[in-house]
Amino acid sequence: MHRQNYDLIVFDWDGTLMDSTAAITGAIQQACSDMGLPVPSREAASYVIGLGLEDALRHAAPDLPHADYPRLAAAYRRHYFALDAQLTLFDGVLDLLHALKAAGYNLAVATGKSRLGLSRAMDRPELRGLFDATRTADETFSKPHPAMLHEIMAELASPPQRTVMIGDTTHDLQMARNASCHGIGVTYGAHGSEQLQALQPVALLDSVAALRGYLAQHG
Repeated sequence: MHRQNYDLIVFDWDGTLMDSTAAITGAIQQACSDMGLPVPSREAASYVIGLGLEDALRHAAPDLPHADYPRLAAAYRRHYFALDAQLTLFDGVLDLLHALKAAGYNLAVATGKSRLGLSRAMDRPELRGLFDATRTADETFSKPHPAMLHEIMAELASPPQRTVMIGDTTHDLQMARNASCHGIGVTYGAHGSEQLQALQPVALLDSVAALRGYLAQHG
């Protein structure tokens, strides 16, 4: 790989790098059940992946009184954290990240996870030193607000035209558009290809291998 169009590649985490969509969806459904709330469908629960937790739960349980959202959030965390140690990166992700790093790209993560959640997910020896910047939803505005990308680009001195956001949700691609960056959608995560295509990404790819091939040719 060698840099052509981009200097900075920003990844979403859940559903893009980590195979965690089913765990998040299930934790949302179980948390709603614990609270005696209507349980959202799998499609409705997966739609909110990528948003900050508060925004996600408001979409998943819109009729819950405001004062009860902390209880719902605690129930969600309990169910998700019971599984997160078992979650793995998608096949090929680690090789892709190392290849991009060796080629001289700046790598970053912009995620709807909390800082605690991202720190737990990234606490793996094989990931150390790969990412130059990270932003989480509890540190700044949640997606699709462009703040995460604006802050990462400022930190790493990369202009929007040399920056690409890669994600599996419409929230990721809308954030890229809002920040005037390029966006690449991957269809193996939370949102379907038709939803992603509506945001006009520069590419829509169905596997990590396809993503690596695209970046080798166009990155």
